Amino acid sequence: MGAKGILYIVPTPVGNLGDMTYRAVQVLQEADLILAEDTRTTAVLLQHFEIRGKQVLSHHKFNEHQTVALVSEKLASGLRVALVSDAGTPGISDPGFLLARACAAEGIEVQTLPGATACIPALVSSGLPCDRFCFEGFLPVKKGRSSLLASLASEPRTMVFYESPRRLVRTLEQLVEAFGPLRPCSVAREISKLHEEHVRGSLGEVLAHFQAVEPKGEIVLVVGGFVSDAPREHRNKYKDQD
Repeated sequence: MGAKGILYIVPTPVGNLGDMTYRAVQVLQEADLILAEDTRTTAVLLQHFEIRGKQVLSHHKFNEHQTVALVSEKLASGLRVALVSDAGTPGISDPGFLLARACAAEGIEVQTLPGATACIPALVSSGLPCDRFCFEGFLPVKKGRSSLLASLASEPRTMVFYESPRRLVRTLEQLVEAFGPLRPCSVAREISKLHEEHVRGSLGEVLAHFQAVEPKGEIVLVVGGFVSDAPREHRNKYKDQD
């Protein structure tokens, strides 16, 4: 039996295509098979970087359980497989975890390339402490949402959430209820795109902003951690808006 293949987890730009790394392009050029969250989105990416003649298979949250076994077989036969999502790093609130876990369990090499992700730029640009933070991804839409927010009210680390624009205002309202209106936060929109924006302030201030201005685009919400000795009347220092 020949050598096993390699699964490459390849980050793709969250906005500006110039954020694609040279190595990511090279890996896609040399891959025997590319797995894509949306083959149409990936086709645009491949065309932009003049990567042609590649077999591209769909691998998304609705079929990943079914495709893991098939892909594992291809990797076991020695193929080089590259996994991409629509934007950012696969496995971070995108398909990828199940396949990476299966490969690790079977002794198949998994290489994750460094590259684009939305959460880190939003965190660093927020002005909130980023030496220690927790990534919460998307909050549960219904079941368990309130209990999770209640449990995070005393979390001392900066928290990072992904949210859709249509749910942002409601999420901010619930965060105000759970954390209080004075907790500092930052909402990053359209990271690395032409209309990138960071709205900073207290939860109450940022909520008021998006109640008046309809949120649009990809959203990352960064919220300051709980500080036990902070006086209730303390106002945060993050009031600038880009």
